[in-house]
Amino acid sequence: MTPRATYRVQLTKDFPFAAAEAIVPYLADLGISHLYASPITTARASSTHGYDVIDPTRINPELGGENGFRSLVGALRAHDMGIIIDIVPNHMGVAGGENPWWNDVLRLGPGSPFAGYFDIDWTGPLILPILGDPLPDVIAQGDLIVGSGGQPHLLLYGEQTLPLRPDGPLEGDVATIAEAQHYDLVHWRAANDRLNWRRFFSINELAGIRVEDPAVFEATHALYFRLYREGLLDGLRIDHVDGLSDPAGYCRQLRARIDAIRPGAVILVEKILGAEETLSTDWGIEGTSGYDFMRDAMALLHEPAGEEPLASLWAALDPDHADPQTTVRQAKRDMLDWQFEAQLSACVEAFRTLAQSSGQSSIVAWTAPMLRRAVTCLLQAFPVYRTYGDGRSAPPSDEAARLEAWEAAQPHLPPGEGPVVRQILAWLAGDGPGDPDLAAEAVQRFQQLSAPIAAKGVEDTAFYRRAPLLSANEVGSAPEQFAVSPAEFHRRVMDRARNFPGAMLATATHDHKRGEDSRARIAVLSGVPKLWADCIRRWNILADNHSCDMHRADRYQLFQTLLGAWPDEGASPAFAERILAWQQKSLREARLRSSWEEPDRAYEKRAAWLVDHLLADPDFTGDMNRFIVQITPAARTNSLVQTALKFCVPGVPDIYQGCELADLSLVDPDNRRAVDYQRRRALLTARDVDAKLQLIERLLAMRRANPELFSSGNYEPVLVEGPQAGHVLAFTRKHVQLRLTCAVLIRGAEPITALSHLPPATWWQDTLLLLDEPVPAHQIFARDPFLISLDESST
Repeated sequence: MTPRATYRVQLTKDFPFAAAEAIVPYLADLGISHLYASPITTARASSTHGYDVIDPTRINPELGGENGFRSLVGALRAHDMGIIIDIVPNHMGVAGGENPWWNDVLRLGPGSPFAGYFDIDWTGPLILPILGDPLPDVIAQGDLIVGSGGQPHLLLYGEQTLPLRPDGPLEGDVATIAEAQHYDLVHWRAANDRLNWRRFFSINELAGIRVEDPAVFEATHALYFRLYREGLLDGLRIDHVDGLSDPAGYCRQLRARIDAIRPGAVILVEKILGAEETLSTDWGIEGTSGYDFMRDAMALLHEPAGEEPLASLWAALDPDHADPQTTVRQAKRDMLDWQFEAQLSACVEAFRTLAQSSGQSSIVAWTAPMLRRAVTCLLQAFPVYRTYGDGRSAPPSDEAARLEAWEAAQPHLPPGEGPVVRQILAWLAGDGPGDPDLAAEAVQRFQQLSAPIAAKGVEDTAFYRRAPLLSANEVGSAPEQFAVSPAEFHRRVMDRARNFPGAMLATATHDHKRGEDSRARIAVLSGVPKLWADCIRRWNILADNHSCDMHRADRYQLFQTLLGAWPDEGASPAFAERILAWQQKSLREARLRSSWEEPDRAYEKRAAWLVDHLLADPDFTGDMNRFIVQITPAARTNSLVQTALKFCVPGVPDIYQGCELADLSLVDPDNRRAVDYQRRRALLTARDVDAKLQLIERLLAMRRANPELFSSGNYEPVLVEGPQAGHVLAFTRKHVQLRLTCAVLIRGAEPITALSHLPPATWWQDTLLLLDEPVPAHQIFARDPFLISLDESST
């Protein structure tokens, strides 16, 4: 079953299979073809997301187990719908003693049949960074004891059991027993420097697994193959594909195994593409899960002329983080120094060993510090998550990233050390002296380090340090690309249509930093930077009146966040709680004035104090309300345009749970809150009540009635001429005699905000859309910010 539109649900014990089954009739009425679900395999108890899988061989009993899943699929089939699920091949949850494979490794060490499942360096004991204090202090406090009953174990903090090796001492003092194990219990702060196993990003509770090993691949995928063979699955979405040692090889292997059962499954990957990066077409997949479309659609809505004044406004507040590239480079450097020392050291050592095997005296002479400087400089400069070479060869698509990394790295290299960087880049390209197996290991270590450094450095650090416009700081956004032209947007759409017509198109996900309609509202500021600067001036005065010494850059992010998330009913205690949770995460992720590792609770208290007092200040709330009312027509325009594009351009539109109505959510866990489906059912039945829902229903009905047009119809940009041509994006989709015409108003914030309605004919002047006959833009956009028409075409 080819997907027409997917609907993403976040499964938890509070929203299990039965709850998903209950909304199937509503989704069918809405026009959805496929449910798209978070992982269904057994995760840690009470997991709020499901990506901390502890048993990939069994469907999660907390969600309803296999019977519950079968019942859900039965309901979907009864409504002629399919299902796509997330799978997590990169890592497993290992915290709390719940993972039986990990526990066996702790008990038997390298002798465990599961020892090779995890990416562990067994030259020493497995580092287990789970202590709140140094080991002697933990023992002295009585927090680590020999447990009684059951299999021999240590009991940590009265709740976590740690298995003991069967051939070790079971009697004597606790310290002697602990030190005799296959694992080394250490303080959690030591993880970044001492960890000898690969983890997911910097999360000690998630251990990387070696899915490149055939035995591991089979063990972790057997359930999915069985479910697909039994007709219970229609597709898979691969979580964090760039974490794998060989993403391309993995995807090809998965495709081959799936097709051997039955061709036709959908395979998508979670992949963050750089602004100019293209995905290789030989992976055997339908495409990405849609971050690239989310980035492009938002960049299309940003008014390019707003970039400079907003950047200047920010620079006046925080000159230390004025330049985007400098901010990103420093953030990546901080992550390398603070959170990835162990992985960086292992990568450098791999290149040192490779250099020693080269047989070339000039390369053999390179010291470990020289290699470390080269690797570090490259990782800070790398323009994409990773490359995809194997040490022996590399795909042609990697070349642009290597060249850009070289250009960006040169100004930061020590004199005379350029050859070291060039040689590392050559090894990444599959070219260079030395043992091929050592080259493969070094390249793999570099690539599996560059991906988390990109994610942690950009999305989770730089985007919290520099924020002229928060709608440009989203997962998948390109810091160097504030806006794209209509022509560039067309080019990217046509590339996707040509290479990945079945790719997913997302505007919200379980990982987004702010909801799609929150971003649409914030994006308006790019068109009215002077009005926004006036607001900031007034609101800073109010903050000063409350004697707040919160940093003005943090205030600025708070003001944007309040604007983006401000509900129709205004501020409330519940809204304040959501903002405070966001603010704490924002401050700690930035690691400038607080951090997760060492929270500055005094500063956080002052920041929270400002939130409470602003939301209780009628001068502030009144002014915020007035400004939101002023920009609402433009914000609504952005929201509807974003929606229209998602459902009309080539690809498969995805609705994140609840986002068929206004989505003003914040970063997780706020974006995973329960959805009121009764309200949505009522609105869908009532008709003509909510403009966004009405548009989605209309477009889904159109997609259902004309599936070939949307799945394989060609995409042709429509030429726009005239003074306001830059404010229109238009295209047609054609299949046989059927033609869809779509035109949307973009970057109209300034006139819409000034007039409180769509721009009049006098503003458009003689701007024309060159359709079959030239059509004046003011006629097309007289009532709505979009035109979507379906007709029979004679051409």
